[in-house]
Amino acid sequence: MSQRKRLPGTSISGPSKRARPAMKPGRVKSEMGIATESFIDDDSLKEKFIKTFDEPAYSSGISNNALKKKFKGELYSRLVPIINELTKASRLTMSKAGDVLFYTLVAEDVATKFKGLDVTVRMVYQIIEKSGNRGIWTKDIRNQTNMQQVALNKVFKALETRRLIKPVKSVSSKKVYMLFNLTPAKELTGGPWYTELEFDHEFINEMRKFLMTCVKRLNEGKGVTLEEIRDKMAQANVSKVELNLEEVQQLMQTLAYDHLIEDIGVDCHGEPLYVAARRVTAMCDFKWWDALSP
Repeated sequence: MSQRKRLPGTSISGPSKRARPAMKPGRVKSEMGIATESFIDDDSLKEKFIKTFDEPAYSSGISNNALKKKFKGELYSRLVPIINELTKASRLTMSKAGDVLFYTLVAEDVATKFKGLDVTVRMVYQIIEKSGNRGIWTKDIRNQTNMQQVALNKVFKALETRRLIKPVKSVSSKKVYMLFNLTPAKELTGGPWYTELEFDHEFINEMRKFLMTCVKRLNEGKGVTLEEIRDKMAQANVSKVELNLEEVQQLMQTLAYDHLIEDIGVDCHGEPLYVAARRVTAMCDFKWWDALSP
């Protein structure tokens, strides 16, 4: 058998192999050659998880299913202690919509107010938060939490003390709870037609008189629009609260029901024109205050 000659100082070996370039720290390649982030450190993973809520799609929360798609495989498993840490620090809340679990990030200033409060208190807060500016009745909270009234009262006191929620009495005499920084919906307060939850007949009568003056005098009594009346009210500063067009229309409707005004068509912009009533119409049993909805 012939032997290969070798030069001094060399050795016989198999085919030479090129050295593979070193992988960048924190990244590996799968068999398909796709880069993954399995070796991302815990602090970076936590930061990436928190930044997820900055994305418009997840600003109000992210579902568990969406989280699994965004953090695949091992990364999702490593989120468990991070989620527990943020939940314990009141930076993260969990809720359910049907069978779907959702995570919502809590602002740091709000989380500070929750410090030291248990899971039950946070659960009640989330229920109240979902009710928005319409608030939620105590009975509904009790039904959703299965808590006894005594225990629920302690939770209310803890949240009120920290200025996280507030009780609001509605025109229907029901007390509801809502977040502390919200302005109650007019359905609760009655809107401009109520003062301290009482129907304000005096205020409404004054407004009706002013509207009749506008109808008779503006544009020489040949027709006035709702917008012109509203602008005149703002200019004269006759109302203690600013009325919008819908509320001005409600007042005008009360005058129409009393047969004091009528519309004569529309102006060049398609807006209804109102004048003082000229026709004699049979009276009806309708009460004008029924037109004023809170």
